[in-house]
Amino acid sequence: INMNELNLHLSSIEDIKEEEKRLQQEYKEKLAELKKIQKEKESVGQVFTKGLLPIYVFHILSIGPSNGNDIATKIGDRTNGLWVPSTGGIYPLLKKLEKEDYIIGKWDDPKKKFQKIYSLTPKGFNEYKIRKNLLKQKIEESLKVFEIIYKDLYK
Repeated sequence: INMNELNLHLSSIEDIKEEEKRLQQEYKEKLAELKKIQKEKESVGQVFTKGLLPIYVFHILSIGPSNGNDIATKIGDRTNGLWVPSTGGIYPLLKKLEKEDYIIGKWDDPKKKFQKIYSLTPKGFNEYKIRKNLLKQKIEESLKVFEIIYKDLYK
């Protein structure tokens, strides 16, 4: 190998290492961007899950008894598929509501214990009416805020 080839070889190794560094930096930035987007999506989802899921589960059960999967499906149907809560969010909530005596779950087949059908208790129906009343103004205000922000951003 003569000196020119050696210099060319060394510069190409340095170029490769430089390019590798640049790509790693680009990767880190893209990954950070993706994580940020995912966090934002999750936090939007949490508004629904934390704020609206309990009252909407009460609402669905006020119409009639249902199991967890059906509750998720009914919410999805009623929101035209825009919000389909995961059963991973629904079942812990149902357990909590059952523990607080707002709902009662009965096995469809006590021997097989395949699925529980949940119904509102009188205490639960009363709680539903109270929460519905309390939330009405908050939901109306939220809709107004969303409308203003939407107009500011997109019109």
